Amino acid sequence: MNNSVYFGFKDITIQYGKKKILENLSVEFPKGRITTIIGKNGCGKSSLLKTVSKAVLPRQGEVIYGGKRLDRYSPKFLAQKIAYLAQVHTSPPDIDVRTLVSYGRYPYSKFGRGLTEKDTVIIDNALERTGLSGLQNQILATLSGGERQRAWIAMTICQEPEILILDEPTTYLDVRYQLQILKLIRQLNQEYGITIVMVLHDINQSLYYSDEIVAMKDGKMIAHGLPEEILTGELVREVYDVNLDIRTVDGKPF
Repeated sequence: MNNSVYFGFKDITIQYGKKKILENLSVEFPKGRITTIIGKNGCGKSSLLKTVSKAVLPRQGEVIYGGKRLDRYSPKFLAQKIAYLAQVHTSPPDIDVRTLVSYGRYPYSKFGRGLTEKDTVIIDNALERTGLSGLQNQILATLSGGERQRAWIAMTICQEPEILILDEPTTYLDVRYQLQILKLIRQLNQEYGITIVMVLHDINQSLYYSDEIVAMKDGKMIAHGLPEEILTGELVREVYDVNLDIRTVDGKPF
């Protein structure tokens, strides 16, 4: 990995006690594409993404953006460039949708100044884009799981990021809401050119909604490439220890 890297991880090692979660993992994510990380539970997928938010500090290695380590940038600058949505979210119990979404404008705020007219336009657009305009005054806790997830994604849209990192964005959602969220993610990528890195458990969803796949096992990357090229029965067997047939549906592996 050289200094021209747009976004990626270089030689990341994460260790808890004597147990290594990741070992010397390096991967680069192409600009403007959707890359999905797959692998069994415990293989290190979420731990890798958490190094971006510093929720996990690697024993060694670096997160690279724009050819430089993340610690070379100010937190405010990074918040304008990279949005990270964790698997589990917490918020005040009485917060309404619009207030939550407006938090995405904090990286652009100046001391002592409230929301500007531009902020309001961006918030309105994010609510409309995620289908939440009619629910913006609802208390977040009263919404369905899919609606709440869309509200969190709307908040990240307000950050106007170049890179959106999603750790299992469809977890705990039924299949209808899963597809709604994945279609929204694809639309954000296509319409705004956002580079998206996400973790998914459903293999078929990973194949259908991703431009590239990173396959992990036991803390190491074992494959990275186009879904139709790397997702074979042999790779699925190596990653998940199960036997599955790979067929082609609508030009995509299934």
